[in-house]
Amino acid sequence: MAGIPNRIEARLTVGLKRFQPIIEQAKARDVNEADTVTIVKDLLGDLFGYDKYTEVTSEHAVRGTYCDLAIKLEGHLSFLIEVKAIGLELKDQHVKQAVDYAAHQGVEWALLTNGATWRVYKVVFAQPLQFDLVVEINLLDLSPRNSDHLELLWLLAKEGWQKARIGEFHAQRQAALYTCGAHS
Repeated sequence: MAGIPNRIEARLTVGLKRFQPIIEQAKARDVNEADTVTIVKDLLGDLFGYDKYTEVTSEHAVRGTYCDLAIKLEGHLSFLIEVKAIGLELKDQHVKQAVDYAAHQGVEWALLTNGATWRVYKVVFAQPLQFDLVVEINLLDLSPRNSDHLELLWLLAKEGWQKARIGEFHAQRQAALYTCGAHS
């Protein structure tokens, strides 16, 4: 992958240093889902670079129910985020919920997070509906001095998203899996 622009790398480094203690404290206090959503919105704005007032929508309506957050870039729905309480382990039923929300909206990307762990899924519009786990990132395991860790964060950053880095990352992983599978 191409290098991260210096300005964005600086924001990711500072943001990660700032938010790791906040996430650890929230986890220690076992904050509820609503408070976790507040932290996630701050992460989306301050770490990942989305405008919290124009690009992040809370309680996005999906067929009579609501997805916690939606990201709209240039007027188009880019991905949906299902948030769980920070102390909750992310489970298969949560994945299904996030992927179903995205599928019902015709969106190919769904994120599932508890604030600390972030999982990105690519929705495959097939019968039956399928999905791939593209990347799982635990913000508490990352080092702001590790360029590979910052590259992972850039996949979720607005600028990386706009450059379709997550799609490239997914394609590279799929190609590597295919190559490994073909030679075994």
